[in-house]
Amino acid sequence: ELIIESVKKTGKIVLASDACERGSFLHTMASNISQIAFDYLDGPVAVVGARNWITPPAELEDVFFPQKEWIIDTLHERILPLPNHQVSSVQMADEILRRNRLGV
Repeated sequence: ELIIESVKKTGKIVLASDACERGSFLHTMASNISQIAFDYLDGPVAVVGARNWITPPAELEDVFFPQKEWIIDTLHERILPLPNHQVSSVQMADEILRRNRLGV
């Protein structure tokens, strides 16, 4: 209920987790939020999670687990453009579809 109240106030939401994005609980939450708070959302629920890989060794954690830059870039590209923000990772729909085609 707290999440729905927040969506009613802002019209926006980003869900983030270190779990693999594909098949994660966040998509269930995103679906529920979209259904319950549809009239209050200004756009789709944005989900940021780990890549769809087997967890890599520690040396590759920065390209597997969500980084703060991924969340900020998601906000900038899909929710609200941030003034003077320089994107460091592409989080737009085209990139999501490209990664899905590659299975990552």
